[in-house]
Amino acid sequence: MRVKTAGTSPVTPVTDFPSLPPHNRNMTTSTTDRTVGQTAAEFPASVRVFEKHGIDFCCGGKIPVTEACVRKGLDPATVRAEIDQAIQAPAEDPTDWLSAPLPTLIDHILDTHHAYMKVQLPRAEALLAKVLLAHGDRHGEMLRAVTAVYGPMKAELDGHLAKEEMVLFPLVRALDGGAQPGSFHCGSVQNPIRVMCMEHDSAGEALVQLRQLTGNYTLPEDACNTFRALYFELADMERDLHRHIHLENNILFPRAIALE
Repeated sequence: MRVKTAGTSPVTPVTDFPSLPPHNRNMTTSTTDRTVGQTAAEFPASVRVFEKHGIDFCCGGKIPVTEACVRKGLDPATVRAEIDQAIQAPAEDPTDWLSAPLPTLIDHILDTHHAYMKVQLPRAEALLAKVLLAHGDRHGEMLRAVTAVYGPMKAELDGHLAKEEMVLFPLVRALDGGAQPGSFHCGSVQNPIRVMCMEHDSAGEALVQLRQLTGNYTLPEDACNTFRALYFELADMERDLHRHIHLENNILFPRAIALE
């Protein structure tokens, strides 16, 4: 899988947010100029709206909401209204991760997303191998292309999770505990964060390729239950990884940099 080595935008601290809990905030004229990623951080319920319309709120969330809507052929006012409605609904996760202690956010990422990926990555790999074996004669070209994208993505994500757990997360915990900035073997916290962001971009590109190769996970007419399970698991993994990357790119990383 190709990893970007240039052109990765720097992580910008997300600041100057209202003090109200995210489920009590409303979109306003001023907040509509925020980027998609900042909006997802400030208004967690907006994630459901962005997912519905296929708006990238993690790796590609560096553009304003209005611009993202225009690129998708959507009316920005309609999308903002949908976000307002989502904000008023019961929150999936009422925690305000912009103000929660950083160790609590890290624990949430580990328990919710890392634990999920460690089960999901090999599960989808096994399903893909079974489907290729059973349907290779009719859908071999597509399935082999999917395998060619999924295999490198899995390998990189396996290493990515390990690097976060062994290097970045302990460093952020140390900073939160009062360690002196720049006293670590890797120097600034921005150095491992820069690598993590590039790997996030790479995973995001792979997810886009998987959607393209599978026609947005459209099942062929002769799909068996294992084929259906494969597409379900891949789509579920995409959803979880988008939320996982969002929490890191748009909240954890900027807060760690600001702390340093």
